[in-house]
Amino acid sequence: MKQTVSMKTFYLIIFWCLASAMPVKGQIKIDSLIDQLPLLDNKNVTALRAASNVGINKVIASDAWEPYELSGMADFSTALWLTFKVDNESKDTVKAYLYGNALEVTIYKQNEQEFDQLKNGYYVPLPQRSNKSQYYFTEFTFVPSQKVEVYVRVGAAYLFSPLMLVSEKAYWERSQNDYSEQIASIVFNYFYIFSLFTLIIFILVLWLRVGGRLYFYYLGYLFFLLLFGFIVLHETLAPVGNFFQYAPKLSNQLNDPVQFAFITFYIFFILNLLRVKQYDKRLARVLNYLAFACLIYAVSRFLFNVLSFETAMSLTMLYNIVRLIILPINFVLIFWIIFKVKHPLLSYFIIGQSLFFIGAVLGTYINYAGLEFIPGHFFSFKEAPNIVFQIGLIGEVYCFSLALGKNVSLMQEEKERTDAALIEQFKENERLQKEMNIELDIKVREKTVELVQLYAEIEQEREQKIKSEFTKKIKETEMVALRSQMNPHFIFNSMNAIKNLIMTSRNEDAMTYLDDFSSLLRHILKNASHQQITVEEELEILELYLSLEQSRMGSGFCYQVHVSSKEELSQYYIPPLLLQPIVENAIWHGLHPSLKAEKRLDITFDTNDNLKIIIQDNGIGRRESAKKTKLHEAMGTTLIRDRLALHNHLNDDAIVMQIDDLEYNDRAQGTRVSLIYNIEQ
Repeated sequence: MKQTVSMKTFYLIIFWCLASAMPVKGQIKIDSLIDQLPLLDNKNVTALRAASNVGINKVIASDAWEPYELSGMADFSTALWLTFKVDNESKDTVKAYLYGNALEVTIYKQNEQEFDQLKNGYYVPLPQRSNKSQYYFTEFTFVPSQKVEVYVRVGAAYLFSPLMLVSEKAYWERSQNDYSEQIASIVFNYFYIFSLFTLIIFILVLWLRVGGRLYFYYLGYLFFLLLFGFIVLHETLAPVGNFFQYAPKLSNQLNDPVQFAFITFYIFFILNLLRVKQYDKRLARVLNYLAFACLIYAVSRFLFNVLSFETAMSLTMLYNIVRLIILPINFVLIFWIIFKVKHPLLSYFIIGQSLFFIGAVLGTYINYAGLEFIPGHFFSFKEAPNIVFQIGLIGEVYCFSLALGKNVSLMQEEKERTDAALIEQFKENERLQKEMNIELDIKVREKTVELVQLYAEIEQEREQKIKSEFTKKIKETEMVALRSQMNPHFIFNSMNAIKNLIMTSRNEDAMTYLDDFSSLLRHILKNASHQQITVEEELEILELYLSLEQSRMGSGFCYQVHVSSKEELSQYYIPPLLLQPIVENAIWHGLHPSLKAEKRLDITFDTNDNLKIIIQDNGIGRRESAKKTKLHEAMGTTLIRDRLALHNHLNDDAIVMQIDDLEYNDRAQGTRVSLIYNIEQ
């Protein structure tokens, strides 16, 4: 509950009406001031209304000065200027105070050719105020025999009241009186803030230990109530904890949004505390909509206040309309909750909500009836509407805190009931387990016969599996036998090559050949027991063999091995010594008999898709070679095909061999042998 107009205005008007004027022609004799001197309608005071951005120099030079009347009040777009001369005829330094309940007051006191500035007012942050304790008293100091001209700028007349000069004695009396009038309100606000702060610490610890949205929403509710308490405290002369004195405008900007923010968290808290959704889903949906509506209004109103606060301050009608809408809706929803929800904590909700409504309605009535301004009335104290509203809030908070304690107790009772039900269920499960064991024994005996029959079937399948594995072993043995046929054939050819080198007196080449041959033979013996090796390992054997043949045949023979990626070759497997017989056939039966000057052999390992191995020579071709070594070549090709057939039978991936005769105009240009991997057989 925030009042649109501060109560200081009412006091100041009454105070001004009772004050006695001290008319002095031409100037104000400050040393003769005993109590207070109203500046309104004072013939020694003139006024000027100017735009808010007009400076002191333009104001002094203006010729539009006129008597100071109440009709000359400033608004948010203009400023009210007053000027008067002050004379201290005494031999003592005199202190006086300008009393003005305005948002912003700046006093320009002449000091030779310059002006000393004194700033005060409701919207002036504490560090900038000339009087740190009271924003509506601005101190003057006049040295002996001083005659000066004073200019007063009053801006933003939201809290404006007629200005007056007050003596030092009257200032201290009025200050003491103000503190005395507000002491009860200040003490209650300290109690309110301390209570909420203590509850916040307790609920925060509980939330961190237990978790759950219920405690989070209650924390949000308490936080905004605490913030509202500091806003109300700012309206008093509280010396401690009055943080909004450092940002007074923010206090008013937050006032309305904070109230709707704690209503938002309050609704979410009630939804979870009473578990409304379990009793009435439509009611829960309506409460959710109302909570989000309040949240949206709180955020949008705060942003509007920040961006255009002067306009927002004039929206008093909107302020009242929103409450006239929200309060009846809350009233209806309360009865809806009472009628539909049957939660054990409903009584706490009813009591807490009743305290809230009593405080809200009574505070609103005090505000609009002006009861706090009636001397001697029960509610005639500072910030009476807000204090009454806060009493309802703190009563509601204590009620809900008790509800949370009761909720913990209910949860413990529910846990105990659950544990008891669980123990009972364990006993029932044990009884059922015994019955099931008896039934299970009967079923076991019934199933024994079925298992015996099933075992017989499994034995038949096992025998069939043994036969299949035996067949597989036979084929593996055949593979080893074929490989053993290939090795002597290769060794025989290699020994002939060494013999040929020795007979042609190429002893050094023969020694080099023999070293390479021994290295190659070690590789062959190493892989003799393996059914498969990687293509990368096969390539190493092949390169050794090709180096041997290069040594034997001399510079007339050249070869190239094209590999896109050796790492990828390690992912493919091949029967050991499969490529060597193909290369050997190409060299001995295709290139060696050829009369071409360049005898070329190209071997390509293509891994772009599946692996494809291409062995291509520019020899005499298969037809011409068949005339010379028909039987030997046919046997070698047959052995390779048999090995591939066995490999494809024993493995998931298939290797297909394709032989193409390269011809041009019916003349042989060579032979191309392709081994293609096909993963999907």
